[in-house]
Amino acid sequence: MAAACLTLLSVSVLSACGSSDSDKKTEAVEKLGKTEGQVSILAWPGYVEDGSNDPKVDWVSAFEKETGCQVTSKVYGTSDEALNLAKSGEYDVIAASGDLSLRLIASDEAQQINTDLVPNYKNVYDFLKDTEWNSVDGKNYGVPHGYGANLLMFNKKDFPEAPTSWGAVFEKDQLAKNKGKVTAYDSPIYIADAALYLMKTQPDLKITNPYALDADQLAAATALLKEQRKYVGEYWSDYLKEVQAFETGNSVVGTTWQVIKNSIENKDVDVTLPTEGATAWNDTWMLSSQAKNPNCAYKWMDYILSPEANAQATEYFGEAPNSPQACEKTTDPQHCATFHAGDEDYAKQLWFWRTPIKKCLDGRTDVECTDYAQWTQAWTEIKG
Repeated sequence: MAAACLTLLSVSVLSACGSSDSDKKTEAVEKLGKTEGQVSILAWPGYVEDGSNDPKVDWVSAFEKETGCQVTSKVYGTSDEALNLAKSGEYDVIAASGDLSLRLIASDEAQQINTDLVPNYKNVYDFLKDTEWNSVDGKNYGVPHGYGANLLMFNKKDFPEAPTSWGAVFEKDQLAKNKGKVTAYDSPIYIADAALYLMKTQPDLKITNPYALDADQLAAATALLKEQRKYVGEYWSDYLKEVQAFETGNSVVGTTWQVIKNSIENKDVDVTLPTEGATAWNDTWMLSSQAKNPNCAYKWMDYILSPEANAQATEYFGEAPNSPQACEKTTDPQHCATFHAGDEDYAKQLWFWRTPIKKCLDGRTDVECTDYAQWTQAWTEIKG
């Protein structure tokens, strides 16, 4: 029965046939069927707000009223955690950063998206469409949500002259001045930040893409981060902890997100995009290959791309919206300027998160690159 269902490119037929836990649908559908009345969403904190955290912050209720699809959601703290949760098959839609999206595709946990069934997709900035982190072999596996850079944050009391380079967190002479008060993002993907710095400062390593590292290049980035580890006071994944650390002065320099800076009341704390550029994220809404409510899932993907909902969600989280129409709906008229929404020249300085794989993402064919499992092992060694 399952095989017969999968030959029919219709969500309505898929829903009618049902599926067992082992069934996974990976091909795009041609049309939508009747909504199921519910949808389960896995996302970063702040992406699926229904007023329960703050009565003033609610874009879920309007979706439920409009579609009849009741939302249940779960938040995750890291992309590794999200991958394990996604494999359970309990979620219809997943908000995935670039260090997760390709892993979902490679493990057949995501199915191809028919963007014709997502009307609001047409408004998305062109440079966010069909990217290397949400498309494979010409097939689209998701729709863009919002994006932002991993910036350098610092306390001006400790930096009379604003730093302009990532050397502030990678060079020994600069690290020594702030020993124990340096912070860094707690994830294997942070290795790309070190690789980007080496790419710009040690050309002999011949790094051309911070997510495409052969064994020697990974070893160099690992060595740099092991040295940095001697000066790090705290690694963070919960951004509220970094807010607190900079408020108290326990941290004075490190990688951050714009939303964290915006949440800090200490006026001495500032951020900058270093001259080397920065890593970044562009999150993708993906449809689980095990989705039990695919019709409502498609409705959610279209809704969260709508100007009103996307403006609310990205402004609340602290990131650039995905379309000029959404920028027109933000409550802060300067929001899109602050986050450089639609600024392609700014985006060209960013290296959006991608999942490292053995096939070198920089196009090299004479060497095998290191994959995410090797990065995870390296990260374990770095932290000790």
